[in-house]
This record gives sequence, C-alpha cells and structure tokens, in this order.
Amino acid sequence: MSSLSVNQIKLQKRLRRLAGEAITDFKMIEDGDKVMVCLSGGKDSYTMLDVLLHLQKVAPIKFEIVAVNMDQKQPGFPEHVLPAYLESVGVAYHIIEKDTYSVVKEMIPEGKTTCSLCSRLRRGTLYTYADEIGANKMALGHHRDDILETFFLNMFYGGTLKAMPPKLLSDDGRNVVIRPLAYCKEVDIEEYSQLKEFPIIPCNLCGSQENLQRQVVKEMLQEWERKTPGRTDIMFRALQHVVPSQLADRDLFDFASLRIDDSATPRFVDVMNL
Repeated sequence: MSSLSVNQIKLQKRLRRLAGEAITDFKMIEDGDKVMVCLSGGKDSYTMLDVLLHLQKVAPIKFEIVAVNMDQKQPGFPEHVLPAYLESVGVAYHIIEKDTYSVVKEMIPEGKTTCSLCSRLRRGTLYTYADEIGANKMALGHHRDDILETFFLNMFYGGTLKAMPPKLLSDDGRNVVIRPLAYCKEVDIEEYSQLKEFPIIPCNLCGSQENLQRQVVKEMLQEWERKTPGRTDIMFRALQHVVPSQLADRDLFDFASLRIDDSATPRFVDVMNL
C-alpha cells in the first residue's frame, strides 16, 4: 500500500480513536487478557483485527491476541486466504473446521433465511473454543450500524427493546464477548477495508440472500441518513441514554409503587413561559 493521503490518515486515526474509546468506556480489554479475535474474512473482522493490533502496540497495558476463523465448509470457501494473510501480519491463529453449512442447509427450508441458525451454531462453537485455548475475551466485528439495525429489528419484528451491547457476558457466565468497533460507522470500515486491500471472503450462505429483514432495516436507516444527515448518530446516542421511568417495562421500573410524596416541596411552573 502506498503512502496515505491526509483524508486516509484521518480515517485510520478515527477508527483507532473510536475503537479505543469503546474499549475504555466498557473496559473491554484489561491487562493480561487473552483476546480471541473472531475472523470471518469480511471487512468488519479484518478492520477489527487491524485496529486491535495497533492498539496492542500503543496501549499502556499488555494483552494477547489470537485470531480464530471457523471454516463452515461452504462450497468454494478459499481455505488458503486467511492463513496466508494472518501469517503475513504475524498473528497467531487457529482454523476451526466444522461443517455447519450442511446442518443449516438441511434444517432451513429453501427460500428461508439462514442467518439465525447459522449464527447460533457458529457462536456455540466459538464459545467452546475460547475455553479450550484459554481466551477470556472474545472479540466480534459488529459496528455501530449493526447495533442500530439490531435495535430496530428487535423492535419491529420481535417486540423487544434491545440491541447488541458493546460488552456481553454469555448466559453460562463463561465467556465475555466484546465489540471494539461499537462506535465505528460501517461506511468508514468499508472505506478502510478498500484502502488496506483486505482479502475479502464473501459469504455464500447468508450474504447472498435477498429480502432479509436486516437488509430492509439497513436500507431504511440509510434513507433516513440521506434525508437527515446525523440522524443515526442521534439514534445511537439514544441507546446510551435510556430513561426506564419513561418507558413501560414494569420489570425495569417499579411503576406500581409510585405514590404522591406529601413531604415534597411543591414545584411552581410559570405557564406563561412554557
């Protein structure tokens, strides 16, 4: 790669800065951690690894990075690409070979989306492997747009108000999942991926499916951003400033116990200035 332009340097610095802020805000990585970086061969995970390798050099703490890819035995998967890249950048790595592709194709009817089952199978395998290699953190390449899309998917199709947290303890309490790119925009990651010329491996299982609910939501958010630039920034900030008493979840806020406080000082409102 030739020397970077001013804008390219700014892009690189922005991604590194935002990832560093997310890691600091959520205490994603601490001194002595062994971080298993999950690589799919897509732009997001390549960018995440690139950024973490830089932070590993400049951070005031010491942590270990090991890259892991899960070969799901999709037809035509180029098995040589990731090992060659990881060796070129000097990263320790493991390739897990597990034929989840056949399981998904067998269990999901033709024409139905495969992402949910595929991700569950992959996640379970990766959780187990993290234990085997002694990794106490598992880094995934989800970015800010993924988090927003998941929020709207859950609200529109699942009837729940939740997204992807930047840091997550697994249900069994054995794994901590981190998302270092939680503050990074997909458009920046896309540009950086092209700049770095990462050897992208397309997903032949879910990436080629049309009319995914996630794709519908993605297009909706992109249209909102085109019409009102900065709207997605505001929406992401909203995920960081939740007011439980202004929602309607009785498990999250004790509405039933609300009573008038007779000892409270009356608050006078000047209705003329409302």
